[in-house]
Amino acid sequence: MPARVFLHIGQPKTGTTYLQDVVWGHREQLLAEGLLLPGTGHREHLWAALDVQERPGLHHRHPDAVGTWERLCAELDAVPDGDALITHEFFCGATAEQAQAAVDRLAPAEVHLVITARHAAALFAAGYQEAVKNGAFRTLHEVDGDRRRSEFTWRTWDLGRILKRWGPTVAPERVHVVPMPRPGSPPGEHWRRFASVLGLRGEYTLPEKPANQSLGAVEVELLRRVNEHLEGFDSPTDRGTWIRGYLAEERLRELSAGRRFGLPDDLLATSRAKSAQAIERIVAEGYDVVGDLDELAVPDDLPRERTPYAVEDAELLATATRLTGAMLADVRELTRRLEQSRGEVRALRDDLAAVRAAAREAEDARPVTRVKRAGLRVRDKVRPPRDRDDSPETPR
Repeated sequence: MPARVFLHIGQPKTGTTYLQDVVWGHREQLLAEGLLLPGTGHREHLWAALDVQERPGLHHRHPDAVGTWERLCAELDAVPDGDALITHEFFCGATAEQAQAAVDRLAPAEVHLVITARHAAALFAAGYQEAVKNGAFRTLHEVDGDRRRSEFTWRTWDLGRILKRWGPTVAPERVHVVPMPRPGSPPGEHWRRFASVLGLRGEYTLPEKPANQSLGAVEVELLRRVNEHLEGFDSPTDRGTWIRGYLAEERLRELSAGRRFGLPDDLLATSRAKSAQAIERIVAEGYDVVGDLDELAVPDDLPRERTPYAVEDAELLATATRLTGAMLADVRELTRRLEQSRGEVRALRDDLAAVRAAAREAEDARPVTRVKRAGLRVRDKVRPPRDRDDSPETPR
């Protein structure tokens, strides 16, 4: 087992995809600095996060998904020293008992918890949008009251509750809270904070733009209403490929004005209270803060953006018609490609038939083949036909 294991547990929508793109894209460079990423890729760390939480139906994601946490730990068991990193934002949804069991399994390594965080209002708005991108159709207030164990609820958006469940599993100095930098901060600041916790000093190529870009209030509300009518998009692959990937990020994002949507006053007040409680817990427990603790507070001068409730039907209709036009163009292009592919397949079949015919003609033209066929004709003339009852009952 490595000397230290950094367990990056979240939160969702705190630049985690950005950070994970960097580490997985520089895996060999990390190893050269003494930091191991176990497993074969980001997907295994996702499975491990859900496996720790004993999620029912995990086997539907992939036959190998169940047991991923133990496989990663077994890989680390064979590592004699150095550091290791396991990273996925869904870890933060674990219960206190599951969190303790996960940390205990990493013994005798010195476990460090890394929690990338942001203020609750931004997290609620971004998390709600992510839920809609993944097929949800609940309203903001319905999600606010949702008590399910889901990645798209306050269970993973409320930093104070996460710290309450995970904080006691390690010593306070080994809980590292990494606030997302304020808008306008120097490029790469989020990575530099994260890397400093891991002890990385090398130069790393960083993405030029965020991995997950936002939609506007109109697009989010339109997608939410579309989701109400979708049937059969039940698997994570279907939701990720078609709702999130194609409809939201490929098509609706093109139509978005780029402005983030906001929260109504009551949910903004709820978010402000949750952020204040999280900050109080961080200070009281003496957790390590890498950045400015004030970045976790909901700003008093937070820009007021439109809420989905303020979107008018005329705006939805205008966006829906543009979306329909774009999707029709996609269908036409895909149909053309399909017909082109079918034509190419027909041509390949014709070529294959011609090759086979030429091969048969060449075989027939060989002298030995003509002699062999003549012998077979003679044999058929002199040999009596075989009685059916003499045939074997089963082929040999």
